[in-house]
Amino acid sequence: MLEEKRQKLIQDIQRAERLLTETTKSKETTLLRYRTLQEQIKKRRQLIQTLEAEVRLSDESLIQIQHIIESLQSDVDKLYREYGQMIRLAYRQKLSFGRIFFLFSARNLNDAFRRWQYLKQYDRYREKQAHLIQETQLSLQDQFLQLKTQKAEKQSLLENAQRQAGMLETELDQKNKLLQSLKSDESRLMSDLKKKRKAHEELNAAIEKVIREEMAKARKAERAEENSAAATAAAATSTNFESLKGRLSWPVQNGTITGYFGRQEHPSISGVYLTNNGIDIRTELNASVKCIFQGEVVGVQFIPGYSSYMAIIRHGSYYTVYSNLEEVMVKRGQMVKAQDTIGKVRTDPKTNAAEVHFEVWKEKNRMDPLEWLTAR
Repeated sequence: MLEEKRQKLIQDIQRAERLLTETTKSKETTLLRYRTLQEQIKKRRQLIQTLEAEVRLSDESLIQIQHIIESLQSDVDKLYREYGQMIRLAYRQKLSFGRIFFLFSARNLNDAFRRWQYLKQYDRYREKQAHLIQETQLSLQDQFLQLKTQKAEKQSLLENAQRQAGMLETELDQKNKLLQSLKSDESRLMSDLKKKRKAHEELNAAIEKVIREEMAKARKAERAEENSAAATAAAATSTNFESLKGRLSWPVQNGTITGYFGRQEHPSISGVYLTNNGIDIRTELNASVKCIFQGEVVGVQFIPGYSSYMAIIRHGSYYTVYSNLEEVMVKRGQMVKAQDTIGKVRTDPKTNAAEVHFEVWKEKNRMDPLEWLTAR
């Protein structure tokens, strides 16, 4: 489990590193680079914690193996002592000088039969002791090999943790430099914020308009008896959507979160807060954007402030929003299934970064998409 988590975190870090190298280095991209690096640092810290947990488990395993080795060594010593005692006893009883002599020296037939049974038991016991000694020695050898392997794995984990700590220190230094650069460029950032807020309001108004219209249509359908079947189907879709909370697929195959849901303080401008109605996912250039659950396309619109398209899909009383699309491959009224391609993510020509904005609504209520998507 820890090893799988470690491999996943390494993949996430490598993806963030690749996205950072793709980003154009300019004043306009400083904030984006800062957020991408911030997410990379978060993953790096998680990786170090995972490695430390693996080292702790390795220590526990080493202690356990050491105890097994000590116990097996004690068993081997005991078996050798018992085997030696048996050989000495046989020597004293002259069993080693000849079985025939031992049998024929019996006082009568019954005594000879008992001696014959004793010899058989003696042979079985000796074979059993020899077999036990051999098995225990083999088990002991296996444990020694495991101990050697475990020590090598622990050493590798420790070295990896040290490397990651060194990389983390470098990244924190880069983050501080980017933060200083952001603070020195406050006037331009404030201007960008105004533009983004205006575009955000434009996007939000478009989303709310579509949802209001769809809610009005749904209420009208509920009042009409002939459309009761449609209302029942919508309720079933909502229930199915809810049942998959925390297990829905992501809108892009790979990505790094650069913007989280809710109200967050600006990293460099004191007293300025940013409100995000969804999440922003930095992904590969020209990445396909997928539908996360079956539903009906109820809105496709160009948003001038973002110079990109937005698509809304209804899932009963729930809505998913996919914006910052370069092109859209669905149309209003179309029924789509989970994993159907909605469009292609837009690449910002100034930053050379591809970032999809994703939202989840329940009627007019905004929801945190990360609570609905499969944990990564």
